[in-house]
Order: sequence, then structure tokens, then C-alpha cells
Amino acid sequence: MKDTQISTTALGIAAMRAIESEKPPEVRICYDPFARQLTSTGFYLLSKLFAGYGEKRAPGTQGFIVCRCRYFDDYLQQCLKGGIAQVVILGAGLDSRAYRVESAGGEVKYFEVDQPATQKSKIERIRRVFGTPPANVVYVPVDFNEESLDKLHSCGYDRSQRTVFLWEGVTYYLQPAAVDATLAWIRSNSAARSAILFDYIDAEALTLRQRGEIKRMQRYRGITGEGLIFGIEKGQIQTFLGERGFQNVVDADADELRRLYCTGLNRDRAVAGVYSIVHAET
Repeated sequence: MKDTQISTTALGIAAMRAIESEKPPEVRICYDPFARQLTSTGFYLLSKLFAGYGEKRAPGTQGFIVCRCRYFDDYLQQCLKGGIAQVVILGAGLDSRAYRVESAGGEVKYFEVDQPATQKSKIERIRRVFGTPPANVVYVPVDFNEESLDKLHSCGYDRSQRTVFLWEGVTYYLQPAAVDATLAWIRSNSAARSAILFDYIDAEALTLRQRGEIKRMQRYRGITGEGLIFGIEKGQIQTFLGERGFQNVVDADADELRRLYCTGLNRDRAVAGVYSIVHAET
């Protein structure tokens, strides 16, 4: 991604959350009341216009994205009820959880970490929606491929506090060394029983059985600056995280997401099988 360029993926994902959130309560899988205000009108209208075409070209991608949003919301609520004191959102994009997810008691501190240009645009959008950004949200500009997370320390991050790290829709775009460096930092700089939650793609899908959305992102990488790079071999996530010092690994694949969220009126909703979500503890 160019240094002055807002993430097109962040805009598109926010637009998908907005479209899902407009559905009736009994139909929608996730709900983000701020998504429509945070995304751009252009991305919102284009996403709505081409939603059917996009689903045809890449079946289940939209289903995975809205299930992912819901799963992250549910897991964060679980962590907050369990006494987590800090939330670090890695590659925050246009994530709105710091502004819409209530803690069970006491004020929780949020650290939004992201590429500087995307974060600058995000803050401008937050000001338009809320006026002054909430006092418990700290913005930390970091390029994951070039910088470490050490900047968090100078921004008020407390390594002695149990923390949950949310890493949504990011690992695909990073070099393997950047993924390893981020996991190593979390392992070394967080209290015991801190947690990480992230999604990942089956490594084989990047090379041997590319889907429509993967081919499209690779084709336009020169324009967007966002190409799919990193994946984890299917069935290897327990080993992958265990070797990096994490425990209590729980993997949620497409079947699990369908079981959790694609019920009732959503029972026929497709969820792409090449994506999974995992959480684990230090």
C-alpha cells in the first residue's frame, strides 16, 4: 500500500458491514451501526450494486466476512466479561468496536494500530461521526512490514494487564516474517492469559486453487497496494501457534461459522471454506 493511500480493503469491508447491518434483525448476521458513516458513499454504492456479482464470482466470501465480524464481536464480549483490561486492534482499518462494544464494567482502553494513511483518514471520519474521538481510544500508526509494535509502549500500553489482540483481515497481506514478528511481540509483551484472535487463509488457496476474489486482488495489487501473500496450511494452525508459544488454540472453520450463525433464515448462506478464524492465549 502506498504511504498516502487509504486501504481499499478497509473501505470495502466497512461497506459490506453496512449492507448487512441494514437487513432486518432476524436476518442480519452482524450489526455495525457506524459502518455506513465510516465508509465512503462510493464504496458503499458500488458494493451494494455488485454484491450479487461478487458472490457469484467468489461464493461465500461475503458470508465469511459478516460471520467473521460477528465472531470477533462475540469473542471480544466474552473477553470483556472475563476481565480483559486492554484491547489492541491490529490493522484497525475502519473497525468500530471501540465505539460500539460496551465493556462489562469499568473503562477498557483501546489501542488502534494501523498504517498511517488509513489511520489518518479513519480519525477524520471518527471526528465527523462523534466529534471528539473517545478518550479511551489511542491511535498508534505502524507499518507492520517495516516496524515493530514497540511504539505501543510509548502510547500507554501496559504489558502487565491482560489484553486481547484483534487481528481481523490482516495476515493475508503480510510477509511471513511480519506475521512471525507480530506474534513474537505479543508473546513477549503481554500478560499471562492474554489472547489473540485472527483470521487466515488456507495457503493452498493462494497458489493451487485460486478463487475469484483472490485472482482479482492479485491482478489489481499494483493499484491497491494490497496483495494476498500469507497463508497457513490446512490443519496446521495448532502446530503453527504452538511453536510460537501460544496455547488453548481454538480454530473456527467455515463449517463452525455456519453452525453458529447460518441458521433460520440464513440456513442457506454460503461461507467460503478457504478462510478460518483462530484464537489462542499466551
